[in-house]
Amino acid sequence: MPRDTLPVLDEPKAGRLTIQYGPTADTKLVENPPRFTWIPVIEEEARYVLRIKGPDGERVYDDIPLNFFTPPDVLAPGEYGWSYATWDAEDAKPASGWSTTRKFVINDELTETPLPSRVDRLAKLDDGHPRLWMTQERLAAFKSAVKADPDHCTWSTFFEKSALPWMDRDVMAEPAGYPNHKRVASVWRQTYIDCQELLYAIRHLAIGGKVTDDAEMLGRAKDWLLAAASWAPDGVTSRAYTDEWAFRVNLALAWGYDWLHDQLNDEEREAVRVALLARTRETADHIIQNARIQLFPFDSHAVRAVSAVLLPSAIALLGEAEEAEDWLHYAIEFLSTVYSPWGDSDGGWAEGPHYWMTGMAYLIDAANLLKSYTGIDLYQRPFFQKTGDFPLYTKAPDTRRATFGDDSTMGDLPAVKIGFNLRQFAGVTGNGAYQWYYDEIKRTNPGTEMEFYNWGWWDFNFDELTYRTDFPEVEATAPKDGLRWFGEVGWVAIQQDMSSPEDHIQFVFKSSPFGSVSHSHGDQNAFCLSAYGEDLAIQSGHYVAFNSSMHRLWRRQTRSKNAVLINGKGQYAENDKAKAMAATGKIVAAEEREDHIFIHGDATAAYQSLAPEVTRVEREIYFVRGSYFVIVDKVDADEPVTLDWLLHANTPFELGKTSFRNTGEKAGFYGQVVWSEAGKPEITQETGFPDVDPIDYDGLPVSTFLSARYPAANRHRVATLLVPYKLDAPKRIFNFMDDQGYDADLYFTDAEENTFKVVLKKLANS
Repeated sequence: MPRDTLPVLDEPKAGRLTIQYGPTADTKLVENPPRFTWIPVIEEEARYVLRIKGPDGERVYDDIPLNFFTPPDVLAPGEYGWSYATWDAEDAKPASGWSTTRKFVINDELTETPLPSRVDRLAKLDDGHPRLWMTQERLAAFKSAVKADPDHCTWSTFFEKSALPWMDRDVMAEPAGYPNHKRVASVWRQTYIDCQELLYAIRHLAIGGKVTDDAEMLGRAKDWLLAAASWAPDGVTSRAYTDEWAFRVNLALAWGYDWLHDQLNDEEREAVRVALLARTRETADHIIQNARIQLFPFDSHAVRAVSAVLLPSAIALLGEAEEAEDWLHYAIEFLSTVYSPWGDSDGGWAEGPHYWMTGMAYLIDAANLLKSYTGIDLYQRPFFQKTGDFPLYTKAPDTRRATFGDDSTMGDLPAVKIGFNLRQFAGVTGNGAYQWYYDEIKRTNPGTEMEFYNWGWWDFNFDELTYRTDFPEVEATAPKDGLRWFGEVGWVAIQQDMSSPEDHIQFVFKSSPFGSVSHSHGDQNAFCLSAYGEDLAIQSGHYVAFNSSMHRLWRRQTRSKNAVLINGKGQYAENDKAKAMAATGKIVAAEEREDHIFIHGDATAAYQSLAPEVTRVEREIYFVRGSYFVIVDKVDADEPVTLDWLLHANTPFELGKTSFRNTGEKAGFYGQVVWSEAGKPEITQETGFPDVDPIDYDGLPVSTFLSARYPAANRHRVATLLVPYKLDAPKRIFNFMDDQGYDADLYFTDAEENTFKVVLKKLANS
């Protein structure tokens, strides 16, 4: 081999769980420059060079330390090709051959979001403290404003309710951990709150003392900080023991180190710095070396830790710890390039609206800190401009159990923080519908601020203070009704009369390429329905704790969904991430038509994970004239299979031979089996959660599920009518079938004689 021949680049095929090579000709580009990602080589210390060829010539970016990159330059419209190689930093030249050239096209409609280079992005930063939220210059101006007006930006409320109370609280002792170090849900939850309160005490006392020049308050903040710094970094509040506790302690130390920097003597400052550095290093090592989210980005907690721990701690330590600059660059580049692995270009979030809330809350905190300190504005990315639409259309303010994914609210109205997140995006985008959502949450859901799913994460007085300080107030406008399809995550939502709760209908359908990975469930081709102020067809069960028996045996499983079982089996929803990611669905179509909305989902792959004999599992939804639903299920298999059509509700059903009815407090719905090719079903119901430990739902509401079981057949075609109505305005939809021709023509008509037809192909014509 000639001496000048470079080694062949290791360029393995990307898997379902790995980062992908991108962009490619199939990538839906929404920003300029594109975000470049590739599979890293085995050597962790490897560096890379990226080459882009296009109409404006060739660009080369060298000495790239990560396998993802956002250029600092905008590209001219046109066709491009890109490739990468490993880089020899010592000799300043490629260390391998070039990769495959991948094509992409830049058009002139893309949002321009370049990222300043590592050389430039931190060059002019203030090296003083504080840096988190306020700089010294901003703090001086804020102090003057508060002195002139104690109510400035709600300061007096924050000070009285979120700073002063911690003056009289005993300094928190180091948690004891779990009994015999075995996880117990009640201990997990209480310590979760305790560690969050540690953050509140340190952060709020430090800010309160700084703004008011209150030496006693600053001293009390220091007491809390030094106590926390004395806790064993590798003890029960370490990331390895319980990461959610560790994240809070880490963040508390970062805020304390930053805001109390000048209150600490050299010995105290070093003690806090060492503790903060050790804890941040443990989390950084896990993110980068163990979870390796730069290769396997589908780790909910590790991705969250970039925003929640790595970025704020790196800012606090910048210039005072050798690793801090690298951590900050990693966080900036991950959030600017890879984030979010759960998201799509339409703003969707595969884990569902509750974990959108959590992920976005930490992202918002990080984005605000980053913008304030460095000027880098993540909000300009198209995803952040659109992502408020996801909770707006999949979890309306008056719904409780009518959406998908893990949800800690336990059947309460949407958590207050979703409203605060939406208000943040209103301030960023000017979208009045997001402000409307916030206003509705504040109107409908007061008094829940101290519930675990709120207080265990957020103090809203602090959130209010920081928002009012940094962002404008936006006038609320009613949201637009209609269909929203979040294409790349496989969610579809219908909202009708959202701004009028007594007339409101929400329908959410899911068939996702993310399968049941992370906080997603085995719910491809499932639906939820809320109407007229009542959750009707629900996501049943309670998210009492991750991996509880309720979670593992019920909520994650297809049997807790408004979906079908085949031979009594649902979709894979266990802990093997590769299998979970392979149990996928897809939205084939989602369209607003002249007199109806049509949705078509294909969950064949999801069911084949446990029932390989299946060759087709599809569901079609027709929402007709904003009034009723026709649901058509199509199942084919290589051998006869039974079909269970499941429906979950808060209360028991009234059952007929081929019909059912469920009545709530404000609204109800009835259903009717319109047609089944394989024969009539046996309809039964059961109240409870089979196989779940009763302690997991002690004192909590118990729901009922209906099962319409169809006889074994190689082919199933089932049409079901579902009609929601107000209790004071009952509704009937009449139907009949005409099968004199080659097809089964199903006709539906309302009291005004508006007729709708669904055509089902018979076996000989399918």
